[in-house]
Amino acid sequence: MIEIAQTIDHTCLKATAKEEDIKIICEEAALYQFKTVCVPTCYVAMAAHLLKDTSVGVTTVVGFPLGNETTAAKAFEASEAVLNGATDIDMVINIGALKNKKYDYIQYDIEEVVKASKQTDPNTIVKVIIETCYLDEEEIAKVTEIVVASGADFIKTSTGFGTGGATLEHIKLMKSIVGDKIKIKAAGGVSDSKMARAFIEAGADRLGTSKSIAIVTDIKPEIEGDY
Repeated sequence: MIEIAQTIDHTCLKATAKEEDIKIICEEAALYQFKTVCVPTCYVAMAAHLLKDTSVGVTTVVGFPLGNETTAAKAFEASEAVLNGATDIDMVINIGALKNKKYDYIQYDIEEVVKASKQTDPNTIVKVIIETCYLDEEEIAKVTEIVVASGADFIKTSTGFGTGGATLEHIKLMKSIVGDKIKIKAAGGVSDSKMARAFIEAGADRLGTSKSIAIVTDIKPEIEGDY
């Protein structure tokens, strides 16, 4: 299961997340060799400290979960997170701007976060959350093209806080556009090993989930969550 584990961003983004929760997911990530932990920005420094002697990275979220902050606010949040130890930045697009067909603004918004992240550390991975549950196929195709052009490293399906998460159909659509130019992260509702493998086979390179242990052990979690 190591191969699948290395696709997983082990996630705790709930509003009630406490320091103890972050400590637990960091310990779990080190034990199961997940790719990263995904934590709120306020816990980045803590997670980076806890994981400093491991190969596990630290993902955090920017403009989360709605995406309608100003570009400057997103860029600052990203830069500060990288300074605090984040290896990966998952940013949310301005979904309303996409609905208004403000494509130049969407690309600028992404590019500024990419620039702020990589100027702080060139090795930072930037993933762009498009929140597919709110988009039709035409919008998904268009924003996927924009993400490819923006310099980001990944396109990501979902926050896990919308009306739905990743679907195989959307992953396949995105893969048909991105090819090998950038990578894809499926998030929201990835809950078992069968589903995880299906997403990977459809084109996903990374999985965002709070059910990471269930995926790599096939043991159903005692507490169910949405992400």
